[in-house]
Formats: sequence, C-alpha cells, structure tokens
Amino acid sequence: MKNSVLSQKIYSFLLAAYRWYLLTPERSLEEAYQSALKIKEIEDKHFNGNKICPDSAMYSSSVMDYFQTELKKLLKNVRMRLTEFKASRWFSNESKQAAAAKTGIEYPNPASVLEKLEFIDQVIAKYINNDLETTPVNLVSPPKIVADNGAIAQPITAKSSLPNNGSKPKRKTDTTGVLPRSILSTITRLQVELDPNSEQDVVQNFRQTQKRTIISIRFLLLLIIVPLLTHQIAKAVVVGPVVERFRNGETVEIFINEEMEEEALVELQKFEERIRFENLISNAPPLSVEAIENQMKEKAQEVAEEFRRASANAIKNVFADIFSVVAFIWLLLISKSSISVLKDFFDHIVYGLSDSAKAFIIILFTDIFVGFHSPHGWEVILEGISKHWGLPANRDFIFLFIATFPVILDTIFKYWIFRYLNRISPSAVATYHNMNE
Repeated sequence: MKNSVLSQKIYSFLLAAYRWYLLTPERSLEEAYQSALKIKEIEDKHFNGNKICPDSAMYSSSVMDYFQTELKKLLKNVRMRLTEFKASRWFSNESKQAAAAKTGIEYPNPASVLEKLEFIDQVIAKYINNDLETTPVNLVSPPKIVADNGAIAQPITAKSSLPNNGSKPKRKTDTTGVLPRSILSTITRLQVELDPNSEQDVVQNFRQTQKRTIISIRFLLLLIIVPLLTHQIAKAVVVGPVVERFRNGETVEIFINEEMEEEALVELQKFEERIRFENLISNAPPLSVEAIENQMKEKAQEVAEEFRRASANAIKNVFADIFSVVAFIWLLLISKSSISVLKDFFDHIVYGLSDSAKAFIIILFTDIFVGFHSPHGWEVILEGISKHWGLPANRDFIFLFIATFPVILDTIFKYWIFRYLNRISPSAVATYHNMNE
C-alpha cells in the first residue's frame, strides 16, 4: 500500500516536470512578450511612443539612468526568453507533440504565436544596433575644464565628490602618466576630430543643450510669474472681497500700527504749515481760524481714507503672500525633473565661466550681501517687508538681524570657497584672493 502511494507521488511529480518541459516554448514566448509590453508601456507613457533615449523626451540624468537600466533589464530578458523559445522549439518534434496531447497540454494557435513574435520584433528592432551602450545618458555632457597644464578635466559633480565605499583614494603617482597631459589631450582631440561620427555627436549635444536651455528659462519664468499672478489674483478675487467685507464699517480702526498713525500726523502737520506759509507769502487776507479748521478737516478725511486703504492693503498682502508661497511650493513639487535640468543648466554656465569671471561674481555677491555697505541694504529690505505686511519696523530686531545674519552668510561663503571651490577650481580661488587684495 505504501509503495503504491509512493509510486503515485513519484509519477505525479514526473508528470508535472514533463508538462513543465513541454510548456517551455509557450512560457518563454509569453515572458518575452510581457517584457516587450513593458518596454512599449514605458515608450508610450514617458517618451510619447518613441524610442527610449534622451532625444525623445527631456529628463534629467538620474531619470534617464533609471529608464536605461530598466530597458537593459527588459531587453536582456527578451533576448534570453527568445533564445530559450527557439531552442525548445528546435528540440520539439511530432512525438513530443503527441505526448503533450496525451497529458492534456494544448499548444497555442500558430497565428497567436506569430502575432506575439511580430510585436516583439517591432519593439526590440529600435535597440538592435547596440544604441543602449552608445547613447549618452546625460542631457548634455558636462563642460570640460582646461587646466593650466593644458589637460582637459571633467568638472566634479555631486556624485563624484562623494567618497566611494571601499575605494582607495588616488595618489598623485597613480594619475601621473609617462607623457605630458597636454600631449595626451591633443591626441584625444585629434581622435575626436577624425571620428566620422563626431559631427553627429556635436549636433546631438547642441540639440540637447538647446532643449535644456529652453526648459531652464521657461521654468525660471514660471517660478517668477506663477507666484506673482497667484498673489494678484488671490488679492483681487479671494482675499480682497473678504477683507473689505470685514473692514467695511466706521468703527474699524484706521491704523494697524503706531508708525502709520505717526506718518498721518506728520502729513497733517505739514499740510497745516503749508497753508499758513502760502497765506503769509501771498497778498490774500489772513485766514480765519474756522477756514483753517475746515481745510484741516477735509485733509484729515483724505489722510484717514488713504491710511484705511493702506491698512486693508497690508492685511490683503499677508494672505495673498501665503497663497503665493503655496503656489511656489506646489510648482517645485510637481517640477522635480525641471529642477534637475535647471541645476545642470547652472552647472554648465558656472563651469563655462573663466576664473576671473567666477572671482568677479563671488566678490560682487559677497560685497552686496555681506560687505561693508550691506547693512544699509538689509535695513531697506527689512523695512520694506515690514511696510508690505503692515508691521511696525522694530529697530532692535533689524539691528540684531544685521549684526548676525550677514556674519553667518559670510561664514557660509568662506566655507563653500574653502571646501568646494578650492577643490573644483583652485585657479579661481587664487584669482579671487588676488582680486580681493
């Protein structure tokens, strides 16, 4: 009894293994077909139905790395499964097909097999010529920096600046060659110029640079225009009517801070002095007390209405600015790819500048924000922000801010110069020190 049960288990196991072997062609074709469908899905969803490459859509280098990795994996799976399909079909014969029919296996319709094979060929035909290995992944290759010795060096990016785990730091003796670097760079440049595909590469790089520039400028304009439009629309449509409704009354305070009240009193006092002075220098008879009071009353009504509108406008600015900040953050969240392109755009511009231009820009920014005359600029900015929001200009806070923030900013500038710029462009740092002295 036990032997019969054991033999039945062995027979069922062997039958299942045989069925799996007989179904190998169908299973391999189905896996290859599913991988081709995934490639087609990526093309339709992210590249407008075109080939997966930087020319078909504008993505950052990190996004293109992801798509290229997925494409390599899917193409490898398609090729392996097709090889398995062909090998299993080659070993198949009429006797095996008859055995498959006895075990209850039904092979798919030949028309369905041909349809799947045709679809797979259409999808992978775009990637037959090893384009995956030769297509540049980055939107535009980083600009080359010509060192003082004539060698062409690539700029250090964020990825390359990070230490690799397990990798040993290179020593100077490891990077020193037998021939001077200028000779090697000249040979490399001649090889590029003699390459028959160099013209195509130049055109492709130009197109990618053009796309990157257009996207960067458009995104910069959006970062400026969208918050401004949101501020104006929210102030006119949403915030304005609500504030006017709650402040539409005679009992509403005209001044929302003491500074506005002092400005109104000073303006009214100047008006009174002006009408007295004009009366004294003219040949008209002296004004009576009642006439002066009437003119002062009219002027007081005008000043009160003016500052009432200014107070309401300051309250509107607070809530409209909140809408602008929300719109700005929302734009940043939905534009991660554009941010990466913009970063590459700025890196390209910065690396393309000469050492003197880099030093000039650094000195200009440091003198404006942390230089000797910067406290006056910060004072004007802070007072303007306070007036924009209807807040009293707290002199103690302004002086404390000026005494601390520029110092912190100057420390950050110096650390950036020492930590990063000194490693990326030492000659720019030397030029900066010479210009500063």
